[in-house]
Amino acid sequence: MQREKPEMITVETTVHAPVDNVWTYWTEPEHITKWYVASKEWHAPKAENDLRADGKFITRMEAKDGSFGFDFGGIYDEVILHDTIAYTLDDGRKVTIAFTSQGNTTKITEVFEGEFENSIEMQRNGWQAILDNFKTYSEQADQGITLV
Repeated sequence: MQREKPEMITVETTVHAPVDNVWTYWTEPEHITKWYVASKEWHAPKAENDLRADGKFITRMEAKDGSFGFDFGGIYDEVILHDTIAYTLDDGRKVTIAFTSQGNTTKITEVFEGEFENSIEMQRNGWQAILDNFKTYSEQADQGITLV
């Protein structure tokens, strides 16, 4: 049975780093290219980010073996420093990310409109895997651990 309207999907994590550092790791291209993948077989060789309302972002995601790649991008609808990022993907789906400061930790809650091509579970798992990579990267970067 085909879904008629997009289902809202939520993924979340808590990062053991203060919100100002988490924000930097989430938004600066030199960091984005180090964590924005769902599995170790992929990488993000390029990212551009104009972090403001009506600003554009794009991250190139590619299989490391060169067999497949795509651009993940959109336009920002709202940016509230250290708090909220909302954007519209190039395919028209909406995404909202909340950063909740909890002292030396930051809770990230990402809510996005699912697409119709893949199952809700597959989409949730993929986005959660990227968020888990972000958590690992951010916590290591915050401790001064250099990642390759």
